Amino acid sequence: MNSEKLNIMFINSIAPNKYGGGEKWMLTAASGLMKKGHSVVIAGKTNSIFLEKAKNLKLKTEEINIKGDFDPIKSFKISKYLKKNKIHVLICNFNKDVRVAGLGARIAKTPLVLARHGLQIIDKRAIHKLTLKYLVDGIITNSNTIKQIYDSYNWFEQDFVKVIFNGVQINDEISAYNYQAEFPGKKIIFSAGRFVEQKGFEYLIQSAEILNLQRQDLVFAIAGEGELENQLKQLVKSKKLENTIKFLGFKNDILPFIKGADIFVLPSLYEGMPNVVMEAMSVAKPVIATNVNGTAELIEENQTGFTIPIKNPQILAEKINLIIDDKEKLIELGLNGKNRVEKLFSIERMITNLENYFYESINKQKA
Repeated sequence: MNSEKLNIMFINSIAPNKYGGGEKWMLTAASGLMKKGHSVVIAGKTNSIFLEKAKNLKLKTEEINIKGDFDPIKSFKISKYLKKNKIHVLICNFNKDVRVAGLGARIAKTPLVLARHGLQIIDKRAIHKLTLKYLVDGIITNSNTIKQIYDSYNWFEQDFVKVIFNGVQINDEISAYNYQAEFPGKKIIFSAGRFVEQKGFEYLIQSAEILNLQRQDLVFAIAGEGELENQLKQLVKSKKLENTIKFLGFKNDILPFIKGADIFVLPSLYEGMPNVVMEAMSVAKPVIATNVNGTAELIEENQTGFTIPIKNPQILAEKINLIIDDKEKLIELGLNGKNRVEKLFSIERMITNLENYFYESINKQKA
């Protein structure tokens, strides 16, 4: 079946006003598979950012509003859609997507059903075991760390959880943002993400406070928005760091800002396989990131950057201080990172691995 073009459906019930790494992965995968000749449809909630971005990419979309874990009427409607459109592969995002759409797929008795987990979203509770054993044919994840956790449950065959690394597009045409126009003579540490507890920005602010006692030539530029924005700005003000930490607001394209900086920092408390680290490496920027899940699989210690413990601003400050003045080291780390991304984490590699996995799984299902 490896030459047959597939009908593939991605379903994701994320809230209409939210959009994150899992959604970006789905649209990247869908676009890549469409370019290889497969028929792809994106299903999500009405008026969602997710569907709007899919439409902008010229992807076919369907409005399927999954609201809870059990909806037999919706499951039957999805079943009819799957049969009518001869869907070969259904990729589900959330647990409720698996339970509602996966049940529809079992009723239809047609597609291969896969769950895609960029973060660990199941534990050892029986509900997860029943859902995944009976409604799913496999799990795609982007880090060996998550696979090892799931394998430790002893629920599945050894190849049930498949690691397919995320991919990032290498673009040498990106122009670096000119920080020197606003911050002449300063060295720039850049970070980006949603202003939520998971992203650990309070610890980045604390590391800036530590370094500010030692030197005044650093600027921490942070791009993003979110529920903790006012709280983080108040923290900066209380520490009198307004001249050291600059909030840039939400940026639709952060690559120029990464490329123009000296170092990229990700202080998260947990991640899956963080795309933003791969993006930083793709523009030859050294990375300092907390050692969470897939981060250690991306960063080669002292070769492309450094991993640090979570919630440890002192070590983060020490790592920044270690390399920020060493221009040759910064260049070396950046180029090593770019070479690593080109070799292991390209979009082309990701799409080929996905395509091969679909074919292998369908052939196994038929055997």
